[in-house]
Amino acid sequence: DRDQQAIEALTKRFAGQDAQIIHGDYLSASQTLHEQGRTYDLILADLGVSSLHLDEPKRGFAFSLSGPLDMRMDTSQEFSAASLVNEWDEAELEDVLKRYGEEPRATVIARAIVAERPIATTKQLAKVIARSSGRPFKRRRVHPATKAFQAIRIAVNDELNQLKMSLPLWVDLLAPGGRLVVISFHSLEDRIVKNFFADHAGKYYTAELVALTKKPIMGVRDEIVSNPRARSAKLRAVEKIKNKKGQ
Repeated sequence: DRDQQAIEALTKRFAGQDAQIIHGDYLSASQTLHEQGRTYDLILADLGVSSLHLDEPKRGFAFSLSGPLDMRMDTSQEFSAASLVNEWDEAELEDVLKRYGEEPRATVIARAIVAERPIATTKQLAKVIARSSGRPFKRRRVHPATKAFQAIRIAVNDELNQLKMSLPLWVDLLAPGGRLVVISFHSLEDRIVKNFFADHAGKYYTAELVALTKKPIMGVRDEIVSNPRARSAKLRAVEKIKNKKGQ
């Protein structure tokens, strides 16, 4: 995990057990495991932001809570949501909102953000976005700031590039017969995983895989009722048959 707070919690939870806890992002952690020369029977990747981030106002991830505009998973990282929102120009903001949030009102929102700057808190940013949406939040099922906050968070933490670079490493780390399971919470994440698994039938990479899930597995109604954050979760899984050289 790249979050020091999560590392501390995991260290306490697994104290005295045979567990290796690595402080780093997907890519650096995968590279560390590669250097150790081991293979694994199962790799489970649970992508995206955690409840630890969303429920803590000072981490600045949630538009529903008032906190500093931060959104860094790794708090030692200098670049934050405040940096992006207050320093990037209008065209760059628009591109982030379109590319990572698939936000149809990206142009209007980017213009509103630039006009309002400086923006210091999550609540302030959420209000700017809501005002620029053209309709009161009460008439919407989803808060108008949802896509924009997701887009900014993904850009701040470079989440999609991390995922693209890590997927081949995860496959290489699997032993023959090993399984890779990925849980995504964003359509762009799921698209990357889906396309990688589809292309990875020995054509481009170093292994042959077989899909264990023809379609993504999603939470059933009871699970979503008890855990609303699971509503957007999609699970895909593959099994490594062999390396190209038959190893």
